[in-house]
Amino acid sequence: MNSDLPLIAPVWPAPASVQAFSSTRQGGVSAAPWNQLNLGGHVNDRPQHVAANRQRLADHLGLSAQRFAWLNQVHGTVVVEVTARNLSQLPPADASYTREPGVVCAILTADCLPVLLCNRQGTIVGAAHAGWRSLCGGVLENLIAAMAEPAENLMAWFGPAIGSDQFEVGPEVRQGFINHGPQASSAFASRGARPGHYMADIYQLARQRLQQAGVSSIDGGGLCTVSDAQRFYSFRRDGQTGRMATLIAFQ
Repeated sequence: MNSDLPLIAPVWPAPASVQAFSSTRQGGVSAAPWNQLNLGGHVNDRPQHVAANRQRLADHLGLSAQRFAWLNQVHGTVVVEVTARNLSQLPPADASYTREPGVVCAILTADCLPVLLCNRQGTIVGAAHAGWRSLCGGVLENLIAAMAEPAENLMAWFGPAIGSDQFEVGPEVRQGFINHGPQASSAFASRGARPGHYMADIYQLARQRLQQAGVSSIDGGGLCTVSDAQRFYSFRRDGQTGRMATLIAFQ
C-alpha cells in the first residue's frame, strides 16, 4: 500500500488471509462539503469524484474496484451473500458476506457503526451497517445466522462511529433496545442529555448483541466520528457530508 491514503487497520486476531480497513475522509478528490475521500454515491457529490475516490481506494489496497460490493443501505436488517456474479444486482441491504476470495464487502458510514466479521480460518467474511435502527432490529444476529458459522468461531471488529458523549437519542430508542434485553439499559445515560433524552453508547449496544449471539472475540471501538472532524465524516455534525467505507475481503 502507498502512504498517501490514511486508513485505519483493525487490531484483531484475524488470520493473515483477511484484509480489512476503515477509510478516513483524507486523501481523495472531492470538493467541499464532501472533501476529500467521499465514497458514497448517494450524497450529491459529483459521480466522477466518487468513482475516482473508489478507484483510488481499490488501487491503494491492490484490489479490483469491480469486486467491491457497494450496498444500497436502507437502515434495515437484510443480509445478502455477495459473489462475483451478483455484484451488479444486489438488493437493498445493510449487511453482506462472501465466501469468495477477492470479493470485498463494504459498508458506508458517517456516524453509524460499521461491524466486520470473519471466521478464524479466514474463509468467510462479512460486514454490517449497524446504525441504531439496524442494530436494534437484529442486523448483527441476521448476519451471523446467514454466515452459518458457529458463533464461537467468529471474531468482530468495530470501525469508527458516533461516540457515547455525542449520541443523544429519544426514549423510544432506549426502550426499543431494552425490549430486546434489559441489560441494554446500561448503554444509556441521562447525564449530558436534554430532559427526557439519553446519551447512547452504540459500541456497547453492539458488543452486547454480539455477546448474546455467542461471539466473544470483539475488538475496535472507542473512536468518535463527530468529535474528530479532521479524520471523519459526520452526518450529525455537518448534515451534508461524505461517507467513509469499512471493508473486508480475504485472499
